[in-house]
Amino acid sequence: MFNFRHRILQLVLPPATLLLGMFMSLDRAAAAEIITVILDQAKIIQLPERTSTVIVGNPGVADVTLLKKNGRMIITAKGFGETNMLALDAQGNSIGESLVRVVAPEHALIVQRGLERESYSCNPRCQPTVNLGDTTRFMTETAGQVQQRNTFSSPAR
Repeated sequence: MFNFRHRILQLVLPPATLLLGMFMSLDRAAAAEIITVILDQAKIIQLPERTSTVIVGNPGVADVTLLKKNGRMIITAKGFGETNMLALDAQGNSIGESLVRVVAPEHALIVQRGLERESYSCNPRCQPTVNLGDTTRFMTETAGQVQQRNTFSSPAR
């Protein structure tokens, strides 16, 4: 019966409509599996039972560290964007898949002047911070100030 219905749908609906419906179904199913992590922060996640390997599609977006003996891992957000993450059992079978979405902090302020971009952390006052996508000049100056400050606060050797 299933094959008969499937064949009728193929005849009635254009193939593009079927594909769109399949992708929309996948999107809805995947929506429940989205893990959101703030840039430069980490999150602890419980792994599916029997997980022995975790694969991250793009380690430039997120990285993982497996914790021993407790079935958990730490996801560290490295860059903006999305990537997928697969959990495999000891035989290499897929036992779980999630989408990892890296987002900006809630208290971030982005100042855009033409092509020039600067980032500020506003919690509670706005202070310059180095962020992906900032202008090279702004990043260099801000990182230099942070480095110089850290040098002043380091114990003398």
